[in-house]
Amino acid sequence: MTKHKLFRPAYKQFFVFVSLFAIGFNAQAQKKVLDHPDYEIWNTIKSKSVSNTGDHILYTLERGEKDNFVKIKTKKGKLVFSYDRAENARFTDDASAVVFKITAWKDSITEMKRRKVKKDKMPNDTLAIYDLKKSNLEKIANVQSYKVPGKWSGYIAYLLEDAVVSNKKKKGKKVGKSNGSHLVLMNTKTKKRDTIKFVTTYSFAAEGEKLLYTTTGDDKDDNAGVYLLDVAKNKSTQVFTSHAKTKYNQLSMSKTGKNIGFVVDVDTTKALVRPNSLYVWKEGQNKAQKVADQSTAPKGYLVSPYGRVSFSDDETKMYFGLSKPPIVKDTTLLPEEIVNVEVWTYNEPNLYTVQEKQVNADQRKSFQTVVHLNQNNKLVQIADESYPTAQVGDKGNSTVALVANPIPYQLESQWTGKRANDYAILNTATGQRTALLTKSIDFLRLSPTVKYAYAYNSVDSTWFTINLATKKLVNLTKGRIFYNELNDTPNYAGSYGNAGWTTNDEFLILYDRYDIWKFNPATGASERLTRGRENNTVYRYVRLDNEETNLNLNQDWLLTTFNDVTKHSGYYSLNPKKKSGKQLLTGPYKYSRPVKAQKGKTVLYTRESFEEFPNLRVSDLSFKKELVISDANPQQKEYNWGTAELVYWTSLEGKALTGMLIKPENFDPNKKYPMLVNFYERSSDGLYSHKAPSPGRSSINYSFYASRGYVIFNPDIVYRDGYPGESAYNAVIPGITSLIDKGFINKDKIGAQGHSWGGYQVAHLATKTDIFAAIESGAPVVNMISAYGGIRWDTGLSRQFQYEHTQSRIGGTPWEYPMRYIENSPIYSMDKVNTPILIMHNDKDGHVPWYQGIEYFTALRRLGKPTWLLNYNGARHWPLKMQNRVDFNIRMAQFFDHYLKDAPKPVWMERGVPAMEKGINQGYELIKD
Repeated sequence: MTKHKLFRPAYKQFFVFVSLFAIGFNAQAQKKVLDHPDYEIWNTIKSKSVSNTGDHILYTLERGEKDNFVKIKTKKGKLVFSYDRAENARFTDDASAVVFKITAWKDSITEMKRRKVKKDKMPNDTLAIYDLKKSNLEKIANVQSYKVPGKWSGYIAYLLEDAVVSNKKKKGKKVGKSNGSHLVLMNTKTKKRDTIKFVTTYSFAAEGEKLLYTTTGDDKDDNAGVYLLDVAKNKSTQVFTSHAKTKYNQLSMSKTGKNIGFVVDVDTTKALVRPNSLYVWKEGQNKAQKVADQSTAPKGYLVSPYGRVSFSDDETKMYFGLSKPPIVKDTTLLPEEIVNVEVWTYNEPNLYTVQEKQVNADQRKSFQTVVHLNQNNKLVQIADESYPTAQVGDKGNSTVALVANPIPYQLESQWTGKRANDYAILNTATGQRTALLTKSIDFLRLSPTVKYAYAYNSVDSTWFTINLATKKLVNLTKGRIFYNELNDTPNYAGSYGNAGWTTNDEFLILYDRYDIWKFNPATGASERLTRGRENNTVYRYVRLDNEETNLNLNQDWLLTTFNDVTKHSGYYSLNPKKKSGKQLLTGPYKYSRPVKAQKGKTVLYTRESFEEFPNLRVSDLSFKKELVISDANPQQKEYNWGTAELVYWTSLEGKALTGMLIKPENFDPNKKYPMLVNFYERSSDGLYSHKAPSPGRSSINYSFYASRGYVIFNPDIVYRDGYPGESAYNAVIPGITSLIDKGFINKDKIGAQGHSWGGYQVAHLATKTDIFAAIESGAPVVNMISAYGGIRWDTGLSRQFQYEHTQSRIGGTPWEYPMRYIENSPIYSMDKVNTPILIMHNDKDGHVPWYQGIEYFTALRRLGKPTWLLNYNGARHWPLKMQNRVDFNIRMAQFFDHYLKDAPKPVWMERGVPAMEKGINQGYELIKD
């Protein structure tokens, strides 16, 4: 099928009205200037992988957020195969083939929808299998899904589209959601295909050559049930027999396929309490055995259809979920007889709005329980209402579980923002539970072989371990700096994390700000393995083996490096025993975390900078020779781009600060440039991040504005508790004036843009300075008093904790610090605003209540200040739909171009877009003199 440009949405009509400024700029420039239509020609590398042998690289390019193109190359960079409209591509385990789906062109689907083509007439996907050895592509039409084994090869299973196998004229059983679809199992070597009718679920075992599936039976509903197919022996076993309307949940196999567990509901009535039963099948048995049901489950509990069924790695245990009986509605009541009232109670553990958000999750809530397969299916409940969450270590093999209870502390989390827990350990063989910790506000974890529980205690900024046999607690880092040294919130400082444990839980590997440390969990004795603090270099461990559970001290470790002064990054090889190593690669770039072939030496990674797109590179672990194997956006060289550098200044509080400065590629220091100031908190570590042109959901696109002749300044902010607005002012304003002093910034053409926390800060600055000629403020809080009492609707949480302890940084309640709330709230100083303001705040914002944007707009409107509000109906904290994001970027660019470049004003800024014209006329047209 040939790709056509079938439709240009309303926002693209804007480009008929090219601004006089853009025409003039293009006439002078040798390179193209980025414009909104260029979003469509930019590619993004969406997925990448290296075959297990390391011989081939697979990646997909997404063009303009529409169609995907798959490419397969050798590790030497030779293109082996490419295909358009490809999705869900992956290597087979033996690296002999690549499997993917071919989809229709996105534009063609859009056009069909416009023509109101019925769903069953839409094009179906095609399964594609590319044989890497024979260089052969095989296509299988009309496939709805496919699966390949995880750790073995030779077979592919795929479900056919219902419309393909249905015969509407034929009487009898038809494929569909209730009856299932036809599953095809194909031998990739012999090409032999076996069809299994009316399949509802299917999966391969991770390691054993087994296929598990459920079917509603043949054309006459006979032989319905659960089946295990030994594909190597071509032998099928019916492990459970039932009728066609039986419902199966949580169908699961052990990794070898020798054990199967599932929850089944055979009742065809409409009983409100479903009679779910748990079954297990073990290799050698004729049929699965019932393990638990309504009558045999622990008192007060039922078998849950939602609790995950899984097996321990050693296959001696099966885990499943128990649930409390559901709250049953009175079905005899008519709608007009049902009372619809919310009763909010002051001492409930969870705020009512949180409860509403969690209704579905609470209805599906289950408590982990274990079945000991080698002990006559002995059942032991691990979690219950008193300790509702559980961890079982050592890949499920351990008889020790860590259980937690957050309920006593849920109420106070409304204002603390901390989810404290009581912890206990439970013997999964006996059910005996022993208390371990009370009111721990940090997440407690189990070491890999379950000798220890461990956590970072943020209250006293200390990592600790607890020996689970002796209950001895050891503070590993007491009195030492393993907490966030840059913490500037009225909250406990967090940690820098950990790399994991060495073999047999011998050592815990912790991070400080720069270095990697080895700690003895029993004694607290420690060794520093790297020397990063001396030269401001951050070292972090890279996990190369997907199956790794511990760090091996007897082999070299690959580390990433990052210098927090120069912002250079790279790779480092460390001998952990000798505590020495060598820098493998470093430079003025941002390097990704490498991906290694699981059975080969090939390493796949990216390198990027503001100017350089993160194309894929191939090397080995020495990184001595590297090969760039992708060229995703060769067109970039045709455009005026930009450069990025660090700038330094001193805040009004006397603190040395750092920021990023983006200049146009054709920068001339003798010219005066308009400047956009964009910031959030600290961003300078991202100096070498590439900024591809895209219609962002909330922020200016740096490459887009640099290409169009803007300088962009992104200053780091350091905060003082209780005074976030003042802190932003003290950091940003001297940064701006230091740049004005350099002589290349037009002091009368400076704009500011920020979203959410950044939106608040630019709104605050507008009340304190007239240095800005225009400001775009997205989803801002302008009234901290009303916002303090608001709800984060996406989660139902109260916003109180944010002001008392986290980002908003007030440090207390409005009744403790009323003046802090007032002084930091722009709403009380709206009469001081002399800057035109563009606000973007959407009516379904679940982070910042959108009435904050309304308060902002109506206050400025009351004062007669130039202001505009963009509300993308139904959008949340930012617009996600492509057409809305493009619209936002067009309007924001027109807004800044008008005030910072004297470009003509667009119609929407002059007269708005009346409600009657919404979605019809965009008002992008420029008003000519």
